[in-house]
Amino acid sequence: MFYKLIKPYQGLSREVWFLALTTLINRTGAMVLPFLSLYLANFLDFTVPQVGWVMSFYGFGSVAGVFIGGKLSDKIGYYKVMYMSLFSTGFVFFGLQYVSEFSVFCFGIFLLTLVADAFRPAVWVALDDYSKAENRTRSVTLIRLAINLGFSMGPALGGLLITYVSYQSLFWVDALTCIIAALIIVKYLRQKTQIKEEKKKGIELKKSPYKDGRYLIFWFAMFLIGFTFMQYFSTIPLYYSQRLGLNEDKIGLMLAMNGFLIFLLEMPLVNSLEKGKLDNLKIVIAGTFLLMLSFLVISAVPILGLAIAGIVLMTFGEMLGFPFSNSYALDRSKLGNQGAYMAMYSMSFSFAHILGPNLGMQFSSAFGFESTWLLMGAICFIACLILLILQRKEAL
Repeated sequence: MFYKLIKPYQGLSREVWFLALTTLINRTGAMVLPFLSLYLANFLDFTVPQVGWVMSFYGFGSVAGVFIGGKLSDKIGYYKVMYMSLFSTGFVFFGLQYVSEFSVFCFGIFLLTLVADAFRPAVWVALDDYSKAENRTRSVTLIRLAINLGFSMGPALGGLLITYVSYQSLFWVDALTCIIAALIIVKYLRQKTQIKEEKKKGIELKKSPYKDGRYLIFWFAMFLIGFTFMQYFSTIPLYYSQRLGLNEDKIGLMLAMNGFLIFLLEMPLVNSLEKGKLDNLKIVIAGTFLLMLSFLVISAVPILGLAIAGIVLMTFGEMLGFPFSNSYALDRSKLGNQGAYMAMYSMSFSFAHILGPNLGMQFSSAFGFESTWLLMGAICFIACLILLILQRKEAL
C-alpha cells in the first residue's frame, strides 16, 4: 500500500524536489490573497466595488509581471528571475501592510503582483529544464501539489492569525516566507541550460506564441476557465461570509479543503491518467465540465452542504484541468522561447484576475450571488465547447 502511494513520485529529479520545497514554503505563507477581499471590506472599510477594483489592479500587475518574467527568463535565465522575484516580493509585502488609502493600495497591489508573478513563467521554464519528457506532467503535478498543500495550510493558518493576532500579521508571514524561499533557490538550485551557450550554437527562436493560432484558441479557453475559477478566491469568500454566515477561520478551512484534497489525490490521479495516454485536451475538457457543475450546485440553495459539494467538484475539476493544460502549453512551446509560451499561459490567468473578481463582485452586487454562479456555469460551458473545437483540430 505504501509503495503504491510513493510510486508516482519516483524518477523526479533532485532539482524538481527543491523547486517543490521552495514553492511549498512560499505558498504556505501566501495568506493575504484568500483573505484580501475580506481584509479590504472588513478592515479597511472599502466598498464592494472598490474591492473589485483592487482585485483588477492585482490582475494588471500580474499581466505585467508574467510578461516581463517570460521575457527575462529567455534573456537572462529562469534562475535569476526566480530569486530576484521572491526577494522583491518579500520587501513589497512588508510595506503594503501600512497602506490604507484606496488609490495608493491599488498601486501597491499592482507593484506587488508585478514582481511576484514574474516568478510564474520562470518556474515553469525551470521545471521543463529540470524534467525528462516522460515525467514532465508528474513534475508539473508535484509543483501544483506543493502549491495546493501550501494553500491548504496557508488559509487555515491565516484564519487563525486573523482571529487571534491581526490582519497585519498575514503580511509579515508572506514577506518572510518569500525571502526564505529565495534563499533556498540561491543555495540549492542552479540554471542547467545556459542561455549564452545556446546562442553560440546558433539555436533559433521558433514561432511566437502570439502567432500560433491553435495556441491562441487554447489561451482564450484558459482565460474563460481562469475567469470562473478566480471566483473561488474572491467573490465566493464574500458569499460564505454574507450568505452562509461563516467567519474567517471557517472560511479558511473551507478553502483549505481544496488544497488538502489535491495533496491526497492529484498525483495518483495524474499518474493513472498519464498511463492511460489520454489526450491532454480531453482531460482539460472533463475538468472544465466539473468546474461548471460546481457553480450549478452552489446556485441552487445557500446551504453549507452544497457549498462543500461545490468545493469538492471544483477541486476535481482543477486536478483534471490544470496539470494537463500546463503540460499542453509546455509541449507546444519550442526551444529558445519557452519563457514566452509559459508567460502567455500564465497571462490567461492574469487577465482573468483583472476581470474575474471585479466583474464577479459587480455582478453579484447588482443581481445576487446565485445569478452570478449561473453566469459562471455558462462561461465554463462555452470554454468546454472551445476546447472541443480545438481538440478536433488537433486530431486532424
